[in-house]
Amino acid sequence: MGEKKRKENAKPTFIFGKKNYKWMFIGLGCIALGFILMAGGGSDDPNVFNPEIFHWRRIRLAPALVLIGFGIQIYAILLNPDKK
Repeated sequence: MGEKKRKENAKPTFIFGKKNYKWMFIGLGCIALGFILMAGGGSDDPNVFNPEIFHWRRIRLAPALVLIGFGIQIYAILLNPDKK
C-alpha cells in the first residue's frame, strides 16, 4: 500500500524549466533561419551558371547562424532553471 500512495502523491517534474525552453526555441529559430538563408540560388536551366550560389549570405552568414543556434541549444540544455 505504501508504494501506491507514494505514486499517487508524486507530482510529475520536468527536467527543464521555462527559461530552458525559451532558450531552446530561440536556438531553434536561429537554426531554422540559417537553413532558410542557405536555400535557393539555383538555376532553372542546367546549362546556365548562376553566381548567386557563392553569395556571402550562403557562404558566411547562414552557416554562422546555424552554428550559433547549436551553441544556444547547448547553453539551453546546460542552463540551471532553479538558479535565480
